[in-house]
Amino acid sequence: MKKRLLAFLALATLATPTICSATPPRMGPYMSAFIGVAVPTNTDVTGFDVGAGDLNDRVEFDPGINIGATGGFDYGFVRLEGELSYKHGEINRVVEINGTRYTNIDGSVGALAVLGNIFLDLHNPSPVTPYLGGGVGFAAMHQSDTFGTSPSRNRAELYQSDDDTVFAYQAGVGLEIALSRMLSLDVGYRYFGTSKATFTGPDTENELKFESHNAAVGLRVKF
Repeated sequence: MKKRLLAFLALATLATPTICSATPPRMGPYMSAFIGVAVPTNTDVTGFDVGAGDLNDRVEFDPGINIGATGGFDYGFVRLEGELSYKHGEINRVVEINGTRYTNIDGSVGALAVLGNIFLDLHNPSPVTPYLGGGVGFAAMHQSDTFGTSPSRNRAELYQSDDDTVFAYQAGVGLEIALSRMLSLDVGYRYFGTSKATFTGPDTENELKFESHNAAVGLRVKF
């Protein structure tokens, strides 16, 4: 993970336009909005199915959306903020412990997160300010009804729709690129995770963690 963070900072710095002029830190309240991509990691699913018995599956996801907004206060070198964000992953494949693979999956997992963040800004003479930090809070998780096709071409219901609210956290780095005294571009990476969520339907109960690598670009406005 450390190698990914260092590589991200190096690449983002090289991509920064050199025509920007340096601007001093501007303390005070700010708001931001961002959009990007969420890349959920593979996760283990355990539980029980009335028809199939115990569940012990490996779930793989396709990349999804990462969108959100923040509001906070910049103290110069430390920022405290609240974040509301949504991350979504479409299920691509389910592999049971016996090796049976379900494909053509129709199902997804989403996380609506409310987090309190703290970030350390590494100010320097340039208009580019690296930062690092993280946050904790909770996530309202939603699992949709999930169907898949078995190797024998049978269409089966794998998991049933439900919601749960669990502990959530994130950590990451980024670059604030000053466009003016009030407006800046924010390019960031976050690793997001939750504790185990439990989803209970009429015929199934399953547990899983949602973890994802997230990249986003946003605008920050200071007041």
